[in-house]
Amino acid sequence: MDNEILLEPPIAGSEIDTLIGALERNRRTFAWKCGGLDADGLAAKHPPSTLTLGGLLKHLALVEDEYFTGRLHDRELPPPWDTVDWDATPDWEWQSAADDSPEQLMTLWQDAVERSRKAVEEALATGGIDQLAQRSRNGRSASLRYILVDLIEEYARHTGHADLIRESIDGLVGEGAPS
Repeated sequence: MDNEILLEPPIAGSEIDTLIGALERNRRTFAWKCGGLDADGLAAKHPPSTLTLGGLLKHLALVEDEYFTGRLHDRELPPPWDTVDWDATPDWEWQSAADDSPEQLMTLWQDAVERSRKAVEEALATGGIDQLAQRSRNGRSASLRYILVDLIEEYARHTGHADLIRESIDGLVGEGAPS
């Protein structure tokens, strides 16, 4: 990979380029589904679900940081995650998103994605796709490969949620963000 952000997985690329391309496609589609909305749009719900696009943005920002900063590199999570009492408020990111502006939510997510890209690049330079995460879960360390696949799945699920919510707001539909 040449430090470029892949918009699509290559048709016949390497394993890492295919995984990163799939993740980037999901990130791009998710950003498109959340983009251009005001606070009311990011707070809208599609009953009976209580999910909001703002909550999804904040949740996926946390997941990005947890997977790549926390698990992969065993580093402390950056603000705002480092000050949350997760035992007292395990759903903090979902609940607190309503207090954040659209700009704050999008910036939080974009910054987390950028940190993740750098963390993956660092991991690939030092140990490749087979290297194990420095922080284990349930006594087991996942490989970078597994973490990437897990994050692709996380985005796929939540982009589906975002698709339904966004359609209910303004009718925006489609698969894959426009180029």
